[in-house]
Amino acid sequence: MTAPAPLVGLDIGGTKTAAALVGADGEVLGRRRAPTPAAAGPAAVLDTAARLARELLDAAGDGPLGVGTAGTVDPATGTIRYATDSLPGWAGTRVADELAERLARPVRVTNDVNAAALGEGWVGAGRGRTHLLLVAVGTGLGGAMIRDGRLATGARGAAGEVAHLPAPGAERLRCGCGRYGHLEGVASGTGLSAAFALETGARITGQAVAGRAAAGDPTARHVVDRAGAALGAALAGLVTLLDPQAVLVAGGAADALLPAASAAYAAELPAAWADVPLLPAALGADAVVVGAARLAGDPNPTATVADDERTRS
Repeated sequence: MTAPAPLVGLDIGGTKTAAALVGADGEVLGRRRAPTPAAAGPAAVLDTAARLARELLDAAGDGPLGVGTAGTVDPATGTIRYATDSLPGWAGTRVADELAERLARPVRVTNDVNAAALGEGWVGAGRGRTHLLLVAVGTGLGGAMIRDGRLATGARGAAGEVAHLPAPGAERLRCGCGRYGHLEGVASGTGLSAAFALETGARITGQAVAGRAAAGDPTARHVVDRAGAALGAALAGLVTLLDPQAVLVAGGAADALLPAASAAYAAELPAAWADVPLLPAALGADAVVVGAARLAGDPNPTATVADDERTRS
């Protein structure tokens, strides 16, 4: 029996774009990476993504390409509904159609956190579980849900977005949506930076706050612990609503927040859900490309499939 052909997954972010050749077992067989030319506009971003994918496609089959991208993706069209300023002009971009035209093959597109959840559920920390909640704690805060082994995208492609839940301790902290009092305002890299500035008057990055906390700075420790506690309590509440088999925490700020988050999660979780673990994600920077490849190989994708006219002839 012929082994299934490898798949190609793309990760389009505000600062970097990555592509990977992924085997049928989820192993990454090859990687390409380049800075995202965000300031040059959507066409340049798509050109870069297509170039990286093209370098790997000769070793893949002739099936779809999978994409995980920053922004909210319309599940019916593969078009970006909403994006932050990290990718200027990205909202309204027809990612599925545009890449299909460039690469002459079907393209399946989802949000990057959704893709990470697919990857972690396939070969990462969620392997063997069909109901998952994943939160990604980075500069901002993202979320995704897997139900019955499939992405739950919602009516607008934004299901699982935990960032805008009300959170105690965030009343003076601004969320990326522009409002105050949301979970992203406290439990994110931006939130750590803003909270430390309120406490000290000094503006440093969230990564630097985490580093100071690890080194024993009491103010930074307080900021990090408060953020982790807010995250853990919110996740415990979401478990009772969504009833997953596990909750996964990914992203650059995950390690800093997990100790306090785990304690708050355990304290708040009702006994009926005591067997639902809070786990660190396992795939790191490969999660999105692996999940995008998984999406490419899905015979019944939740995300859209866009076919270039040349693939239909």
